[in-house]
Order: sequence, then structure tokens, then C-alpha cells
Amino acid sequence: MLGLGALAAGAVIGIALGALGGGGSVLAVPALIYLLGFSPVGATAASLVIVTLTSVTGLVAHAGEGNVRWRTGLLFSAAGIGPAMLGGALAVQIPAAVLTAAFGVVAGAAALRMLRTRRAVEGAVTVRPGRVAAAGGGLGAVTGVLGVGGGFLAVPALVSVVGLRMQNAVGTSLLVITVNSLAALATRAGTVEGLDWAVVGPFVAAAVLGAWDGKRLAARVSGPTLQRIFALVLLAVAAFMLLDAAL
Repeated sequence: MLGLGALAAGAVIGIALGALGGGGSVLAVPALIYLLGFSPVGATAASLVIVTLTSVTGLVAHAGEGNVRWRTGLLFSAAGIGPAMLGGALAVQIPAAVLTAAFGVVAGAAALRMLRTRRAVEGAVTVRPGRVAAAGGGLGAVTGVLGVGGGFLAVPALVSVVGLRMQNAVGTSLLVITVNSLAALATRAGTVEGLDWAVVGPFVAAAVLGAWDGKRLAARVSGPTLQRIFALVLLAVAAFMLLDAAL
């Protein structure tokens, strides 16, 4: 049963990452906790492994379509490396209930921001290094503490702060997720070694395959529609996590 649950959850997370450029880790953590029995600390570490490998797959697919803005993505990533490593070191000291509540608050805030963000106009991209670096540093900190890739925050930031179109924001966020997750993993080597790889392995395999399907879905669905789907999924997850933390 655990193997089937890992395959199903992995496929959904992979599709989310491939299609939306984020949301995979924000869905992976609750799936690992509530469906597969991981502790919050173990779930955040496993999520980083899963999302890193899946994001690389999605990044390759989107790069082939020209959807990755490398300069912007690398600036975001560089600013987030230090905060991601610091957050990863601090995460193991935070109580599980606090991690769960923080996870729900951040996901809900990102969803509401996404629903309010208007679609960027093509050709209106303006990269302001200071704003991009500040947003990247914040994303890195969230990645380290909560064990998420940061894509569910990177996508709205790339749309609203930088002005990227949704498809470009999706592709570029995968670069940010990959770098931030690797930085956070560097501080969690001991936690990763203790993971149940009989569960994590099938999860990763299904997620990688799902990322290719998600990328094809992104090419068929309009940016605003993807944006609304993304936000509504995040709101549902946020509500569930906050309810669980309060009980």
C-alpha cells in the first residue's frame, strides 16, 4: 500500500512541478506526512530530495522550449543559497507543530498573492537586480526552513516582481528550485541518510515521469488558467495544514 501511495503522490507532485513550476514540494510534504507516515522533519528532508530530482527533469524540458530566463533565475538562486543553508540548519530545532503552521501560512499567502497578480504583458520584463536578489534571499530562507523548493513562491515573484509571463516564470522557477534545494540539502546530510528509500525511491521515479507530462500540459493550457489552478490548490493545502496544526 505504501508503494502504491508513493507512486500516486509522486505522479501528482511531478505533474504540478512540470506544469506549474512549483507546488510540488508544498504538496509533497503533506503527502509524506499524512499518506506515508513521515515525521515533519523527515518529510521536509525527503521533499527536498524528491523536488530536486524532479525539478532538474522539468528544467531540462522547459529549457528546450526556451522558457527559462537564465540570468534572472541565477540571480534569484545566488541570493538564496546562504539563507537556504542557514534555514536548513535551523529547521531541525523547530517544533513539528510550528513547522506545520508556518507551512500553511506561507502557502496561503502565496496563493492569495497569485490570485491577485495580473498576467504580465509580453515584452514588459524588467529585471531589477535589487528586488530580484531580495526576493531570492527570502525564497532561500523558506526553502531551508520548510523543506520546500520555493517554486510556489518563486512563480508569483517572477510574475509580479520581475514581470515574466507565466510560461517563462514556470521554467525559470525550476532553476531556482534546483539550486535552493541543493543548498538546503547540504545542511541535512544526516537526516537524508535516515530516510526510508523503499518509499522515497518510487516517489521520485513517479514524480520524474509526471514532470514530463506536466510540461506537456503547460503547453496546452493558458498562463492565467494555470495560475488560478495553482492558487486554488495552494489554498486547499494551506487550509488543511493550518487546521491540523490547530488541533
